[in-house]
Amino acid sequence: MNTTLSVSLVEVREAAARIAPWAHRTPVLTSASLDRLLGASLWFKCENLQRAGAFKFRGAMNAVSKLSQAELERGVATHSSGNHAAALALAAQLRGARSFVVMPRTAREVKKRAVVGYGGEISFCAPTLEARETTLQRVLAERGCVAIHPYNHPDILAGQGTAALELLEDVPDLDTLMTPVGGGGLLAGCLALVMKRIR
Repeated sequence: MNTTLSVSLVEVREAAARIAPWAHRTPVLTSASLDRLLGASLWFKCENLQRAGAFKFRGAMNAVSKLSQAELERGVATHSSGNHAAALALAAQLRGARSFVVMPRTAREVKKRAVVGYGGEISFCAPTLEARETTLQRVLAERGCVAIHPYNHPDILAGQGTAALELLEDVPDLDTLMTPVGGGGLLAGCLALVMKRIR
């Protein structure tokens, strides 16, 4: 895994412009009940309302949009349990490219259906990181497509960072930003790439 990825605020802003024709600018909602309960003002960036149902579409769309026509013709591939898989399949479909997704057999059926619904071709594997990576390497060798890692990719990080960029435009005086952590792409995109450079 590459631990030296670096993405600038300029690249996050460029990603925001690049994905604007496709990505939703998701709303920021509040809750008076939670504010009273916690004694704070909370703002929720509703990425569940993003295309493909998650913030992952931002990174996938940014990465796919940066590909050349020759690369698009080769198609794209990744491994994912669901959200990145669906996001990449949708992004590829929007750009007229094929997508190949390695998913564990244990992935939720709704996630599998989403990938297929967006035109993705699934290769199933055992539910381990090693199996995912090994199967992805086989798919890449067989199909000759372009690999787009679910989080360890600069264009993915820049795209995910656009969520925080929008949030700060809507709520510029935030004291704290909280984000879920899975692979770390959203956290890296939002914190290291946006918050530290705007403040």
